[in-house]
Amino acid sequence: MHFQYLWVLILLPVAAVLILFSRRRGQQPALQFSTGELVGNLRATFKIKLHSNIFILRTAALFLIIFALARPQLITQESRIEREGIDIVLVIDVSTTMLAEDFELGVRRANRVDVVKDVVREFIKDRPDDRIGIVAFAGRAYSAAPLTLDHGWLLQNLDRIKVGVIEDGTAIGSGIGSALNRLKDTKAKSRIVILLTDGINNAGKISPLTAAEAAGALNIKVYTIGAGTKWLVPFPAKDMFGNKVYRNVKIEIDEELLKNIAEKTRAKYFRATDTDSLRNIYGEIDKLEKSRIEEKGYAEYEELFHLFLIPGLALLLLEVVLNNTVLRRIP
Repeated sequence: MHFQYLWVLILLPVAAVLILFSRRRGQQPALQFSTGELVGNLRATFKIKLHSNIFILRTAALFLIIFALARPQLITQESRIEREGIDIVLVIDVSTTMLAEDFELGVRRANRVDVVKDVVREFIKDRPDDRIGIVAFAGRAYSAAPLTLDHGWLLQNLDRIKVGVIEDGTAIGSGIGSALNRLKDTKAKSRIVILLTDGINNAGKISPLTAAEAAGALNIKVYTIGAGTKWLVPFPAKDMFGNKVYRNVKIEIDEELLKNIAEKTRAKYFRATDTDSLRNIYGEIDKLEKSRIEEKGYAEYEELFHLFLIPGLALLLLEVVLNNTVLRRIP
């Protein structure tokens, strides 16, 4: 049990002093005798004893009301969420080349961005104990979501990631650098970056290898994924009538760079050429070291003020009734 307004209990000693002071001032005899021998042998009746101690009712009533005003509460349920998880930042390429439709979702052809978002969505749902953040990059990087355990909110931000939101290009180093800024001050034992791209670094002010060296110094693993089939891939376009058509284009991936990034951070490089292989790649996360994450929980309280207020009011009413009936003093 605890009190919501603990400071109210300061009134208890104040009330005790006031009652003691008023009692001393109120002890005046109703009749005065020249000698005590006339009443010395008289026995005090129950009524007289009750009258002498009636102040106890008022004192108890006042104390109980003060306790009620302090709002006592009983903690009926309290939680502190402790989870075993890792800190993960998903770095997703949203350059124009990610619109190539060489993947499938179900039985329909889909572009790389839509497939990646679908796979990442499942990855997030399957790992409720991991703090996950999202960084998207093209010609530059931006944080789509900070590290969080609120995966519902995270999925909403994932849905907002689209190609064309920022200037085109492939700034791999900037994407890694933005992820490191999210992870460098966290206390998790295991911190990782999962970088997915389908191109060659051609933008940004940060060298991918320099960013990888920084990640290694911070003990942050950077898993790299090269997404897309090899050789020519179908890329959507519009014909002269505005209809959707496909033209085969060659989109190259700098696999050597992605391998070096992974090696410098003691991680691995993967190549995803279809939807199934992309799903299997994220299974590697299950092998990583776990770290305890503690969140503030919640508490449920049961109000107890009525257990003090009702008896206090009852005692006060009893004192008023007694003083105006059986203990009434007639001048």
